[in-house]
Amino acid sequence: MYANAKVLVTGGTGMVGIQLVRLLQEAGANIRVASLDDPSRVGADVEFMRGNLMHWEFCQSIVAGMDYVFHLAGVKGSVGIGNSRAATFFVPHLLMNTLMMEAAFQASIQRYLYTSSIAVYHPTETFVEDQAWDGPPHPTDKYAAWAKRMGELQAEAYQAEHGWDRIAIVRPSNIYGPFDNFDPQTAMVIPALISRVAGGEDPLVVWGDGSAIRDFIFSRDVAQGMMLALEKGANCTPVNLGSGLGVSIKEMVENIVDNFDQRPQVKWDTSMPSGQPLRVMDISRAQESLGFTPATSIGQGIHETVEWYLANNDLGASRYSVFNQPNYMAKST
Repeated sequence: MYANAKVLVTGGTGMVGIQLVRLLQEAGANIRVASLDDPSRVGADVEFMRGNLMHWEFCQSIVAGMDYVFHLAGVKGSVGIGNSRAATFFVPHLLMNTLMMEAAFQASIQRYLYTSSIAVYHPTETFVEDQAWDGPPHPTDKYAAWAKRMGELQAEAYQAEHGWDRIAIVRPSNIYGPFDNFDPQTAMVIPALISRVAGGEDPLVVWGDGSAIRDFIFSRDVAQGMMLALEKGANCTPVNLGSGLGVSIKEMVENIVDNFDQRPQVKWDTSMPSGQPLRVMDISRAQESLGFTPATSIGQGIHETVEWYLANNDLGASRYSVFNQPNYMAKST
C-alpha cells in the first residue's frame, strides 16, 4: 500500500515519528515531514516543512498533494506537568488535532491516522476500547485526555455527516525509546530514570514500592502498529497499541540500572504513592483485526534506549519542546 505513496507525517521528528519515517522509507513511500524540530533529526531523504500546526494555513499547505496522513504531533510530558501546565497540554492538542483533520478532510486525503492516547481511559485495570467512555479520564490526565477524546469525536463526526470513515484511531500505551524527551523535569518515567542514572544519581529514589503494574511499548512497535492500522483499520474504530503485558515498576527500574556500569542503589520512597496497582491494555482487537504483535521485550527496548541515550544525549538540544516556548502559538520558533 505504501510503495510510491505520498505520505505526510506530522511530528515526524519525534520518538515514534522517526521510527515511522524509517519504516515508511523501507516500504517505498515518498515522505513529507511537518515539525517545529531541527530537520537534521530525520535526515535528507524526506521533504521537510517547518511550521506550527496550530495555524490553519500551514495545515492546508502540508496536506496538499498527499495520499495518506499520519498525525503524530502532540504534547508529551510527565503526570506532574500535566496539571501544572494544563493549558499547554490542552490548547495545542485541541488546535492541532482539529485543524489537521479538517485540512485532511477538505483535501480529500485517502486515509488518515489519528493518534489518541491511553490517557482517554477512565481509571480501571484493563483498558478495552469500547469501555473508554464509561467514565471520565483520571484527574491527573484530564487536560490532555479530553483533548484527545475530542479528536476521536471529530473523526466520528465526519463519518456521521459526510461518510468519511477512512480514519484510523490508535491509542498507544506508555511509549518509550530513542529520541524521547529525557529532561527529568518534563519526561515520562522511563526516560526520566535513564537520565537520572546517567547523571550519577545515587541512591536512585523512586516513588512507591515498585509493585504497580504498567503497560510499556517500544516506539518502533508503535510505528509498525500505526502502519498496520492505516492499512487494515481505517474505519473510525479505535484500537489499542500496547504490549498487552504488565510490567512492574520494580522490574522496569531494575532493567534500567542493569544497563549501566555504575549501578546506583535503588531507594523506594514508600511515603509517596505507588499509583493505581494495575493498568494494562487489552490488545486483542489489534491482534485480530490488524495482525499486530509487539516484537520488542521490555528488556530489549530499555537496552536499545539506554545505548542510544548514552551515545546521543546531546541531541536533546535540537528537540522542540512546547514547555520551553513563551508563546506556543507563534508561527515558528
